[in-house]
Amino acid sequence: MTEDRKDRVKRNFTRSRESYVQSKTHNNAGDLQELIHQLSPLRSWKVLDIATGGGHVARTLSPYVQTVYATDLTKAMLENTASHLQHLENIEYIVADAEQLPFLDESFDAVTCRIAAHHFPEPLSYIKECYRVLKPGGTFLMIDNTAPDKEELDRFYNTFEQWRDDSHVRAWKISEWKQWLLHEGFLIKKESLKQKNLPFRDWVERTCSDRSIQNQVEAYMMTAPASTKQYFSIQTSEGHVDSFSIDEWMVVGAKSS
Repeated sequence: MTEDRKDRVKRNFTRSRESYVQSKTHNNAGDLQELIHQLSPLRSWKVLDIATGGGHVARTLSPYVQTVYATDLTKAMLENTASHLQHLENIEYIVADAEQLPFLDESFDAVTCRIAAHHFPEPLSYIKECYRVLKPGGTFLMIDNTAPDKEELDRFYNTFEQWRDDSHVRAWKISEWKQWLLHEGFLIKKESLKQKNLPFRDWVERTCSDRSIQNQVEAYMMTAPASTKQYFSIQTSEGHVDSFSIDEWMVVGAKSS
């Protein structure tokens, strides 16, 4: 089952590799600069960016650190990103599984992962690997979409995400992420939660080219209970969904010295 899911990831992101490079959501300059603010990177740092995708984090970190190791499970995605960022000479590109990282213990000053962990079949393995490859005192920064605490809202959100993208494993609750991080030994230093607004058409077409599935997702949102529409800020006009919002959580953790 795990390998099936990872094959889906590689298939889907091979197909959508250019749309992720160009994605306005992933290119949000304010969000990327906030990442720099939270990390406070040093010029001597070696940073691992897990599931780099379109390389937005790697590109943003590049001027501030010694080397960024940009990894991704999907070779075609990584090759496409490398071609876009070839002018940045301190980024190394490595095909790697987030749950089985090909690096020695205590190799990195910081590990980042942005808007990707909901694709990982075994999030505990991913957390363990992040802790393993960090130097003592190193910094872990993750940003990802998260599920609401209420079960009916959790089900609603993960259902339409899985319809739109069959490589979506699950957006986890913040409480679940915290439990895993603390269990592994991370000290949670900072966290923040915000509502991220997504234009429906851009979002649904990024990973789904099947019009019938796009319509299924849209109808699911259109017919949701009023309380659900309110939580996800589902905006409609003329019988179509214009936009909606989801929860995005940022956490900064530290490995014990």
